[in-house]
Amino acid sequence: MKQKSVFASFLVGLLLWTGGCAAQSKNGFDLSGALLPASEILGGGPPKDGIPSIDQPRFVTADKAGFLTPESPVLGLAYRGVVKAYPIAILNWHEIVNDRFGDEPVAITFCPLCGSGMAFSARIDGQPHTFGVSGLLYNSDVLLYDRQSQSLWSQLMAQAIAGPHRGLRLTSLPVLHTTWQDWRTRHPKTLVLSTDTGYQRDYRNSPYASYLNSPELMFPVSVRSRRYHPKEEVLGITLDGVAKVYPFVELGKGPERFADRIGERAVTIRFDARSRSAEVLDADGQRLPAVRTFWFAWYAFNPGGQVYTAP
Repeated sequence: MKQKSVFASFLVGLLLWTGGCAAQSKNGFDLSGALLPASEILGGGPPKDGIPSIDQPRFVTADKAGFLTPESPVLGLAYRGVVKAYPIAILNWHEIVNDRFGDEPVAITFCPLCGSGMAFSARIDGQPHTFGVSGLLYNSDVLLYDRQSQSLWSQLMAQAIAGPHRGLRLTSLPVLHTTWQDWRTRHPKTLVLSTDTGYQRDYRNSPYASYLNSPELMFPVSVRSRRYHPKEEVLGITLDGVAKVYPFVELGKGPERFADRIGERAVTIRFDARSRSAEVLDADGQRLPAVRTFWFAWYAFNPGGQVYTAP
């Protein structure tokens, strides 16, 4: 616990030293012409690639994933006939996995500060790309960078905010943030990201345990709302330009499955309190890309969005 407190203090101290200053270059990235104010793009502490992405992921079958417990959180993705699970315990230390589903490059991303797991097609303008951790944050959310153009990308915006690809958007994929037991029950033949990552990390312990148990944020955000606990889990989705969020505290008051509308689209919401997972399904019952994150993070990016409340 003492080590985790020292880690948090180091990050906060580094923020006070460098993060509040507007600059046209940070961590080696050119911010001139950025879509976001340079003064709000903050150094998170580690340098560029100080948090190493996993670029050569190895996988094991479900029966070999003895390092997981039934309650272990994972990001699961079934795409192009391939099914894989990515333990949050590993993503906490790496934040990005550059992977392939068949011949399609895919980036699995996770921001521990926002609790947000998202998957993207890594094909940009028809060309495959790989991503790294920039060491920069916006609204406490990780900024990725692609190694081909050195453009910066906001995870929760799914958009390039600086560099040659500025303004382009990534295609989100329907990842599910749930428990290992739930994912394995749905997909018994799933592959699982192995702890054999090529790096020496203590995947049994989270460097963010004290942060998750605190109502405080480690970095400032542009706007906040006290409507819910800042780290209340929510499911957020943007559909046809309409942003809507489903706080778990509201979902827990109603049925596990119900019909709803997002803009002009009819959808079905499914919530499982035991696995702490939620999904948005289209009219054909297919999962739509959505993100489980914290209330503070969703609100910071979508202050004018719709908020679901239980009847």
